[in-house]
Amino acid sequence: MELKIQKWGNSAAVRLPVDLLRKYGLHDGDLLEVEEEPSKLILKPVPAKPKYTLEQLLSQCDPDAPEPEDLKAWRDLEPVGREE
Repeated sequence: MELKIQKWGNSAAVRLPVDLLRKYGLHDGDLLEVEEEPSKLILKPVPAKPKYTLEQLLSQCDPDAPEPEDLKAWRDLEPVGREE
């Protein structure tokens, strides 16, 4: 497959056909990593960062861990607005 390098503002760009995006599960905004080898460029998708739920994050916390002093001091402050 041949793709043409075209001017895009002050840069140059290569457009990827929709069929190619679908084939590799790519979408607008995805990141590609470029590897350089002698006489070739290799584009590889950058793996998406995992998204965690609150439940998954809290499951990693130790409920028996002592409360940090700075958090304890914050918790004891009097409300100054409508925080209650």
